[in-house]
Amino acid sequence: MITPTEPQLRAALAQFASARIEHDVRPNGVTSQALDDATYTLCVMTGSRTVEEALLAADALMEQYSAGRVGGCVKDKTLAA
Repeated sequence: MITPTEPQLRAALAQFASARIEHDVRPNGVTSQALDDATYTLCVMTGSRTVEEALLAADALMEQYSAGRVGGCVKDKTLAA
């Protein structure tokens, strides 16, 4: 699996959330297709087979991304001279 970047993952999660809400509010063929597309994208990005697994994997990835930051900044892995 190629790991998505943080912005890519955030965009996929936002798209999934938007599609889920829209489908819950107005279920029809269009919203169903949008939800299926968003679910598929999230599953592919996380290497998962179900949306539940994909969301858990996305949460784990987001924690890894957050662990790399201190005070909202990305940690610099170079040593000071």
